[in-house]
Amino acid sequence: MDKYEVNAETMAVIGLKGNKTKIMEYQTDSILEENAYEVMDYSCCYFGSSYQGRTEGSKKMLGFNYKLPIIVEESMGIIFFPTTSPSSDDCIWLSLHSIERVLSDSKGTRVIFKNGKDLLIPISKLSIENQILRASRLQCLLDSRKIEKS
Repeated sequence: MDKYEVNAETMAVIGLKGNKTKIMEYQTDSILEENAYEVMDYSCCYFGSSYQGRTEGSKKMLGFNYKLPIIVEESMGIIFFPTTSPSSDDCIWLSLHSIERVLSDSKGTRVIFKNGKDLLIPISKLSIENQILRASRLQCLLDSRKIEKS
């Protein structure tokens, strides 16, 4: 199979054991034989930068140093954020614009996507909301810079 690049249909990139990744899209789900970090790095490179470059940009824009949201592709506004350390095998990357709402669950947080699919993530709702806030701030800064240049 060819390499996968995150796109506007991608809702989540889910790190699995055994160096695999589950991809959730609006219409389909699939399993890849590479880890989530590799998927995110390849996607950034596909759209003209590297994962490292995207994180450096986010650091400078937001002033944070860890669990940074990244702009995978600027013109389409594809922004993803990690739920844990990006180097962790079980890191889940979520698309900012695919999320409808988040709900507390006895086992963590249930993320409801705009198409009705959901994903249970074993971290607190507050942690997910904080990541959504950071990613939204990144989107606002990006949008304001686009307006300044036009």
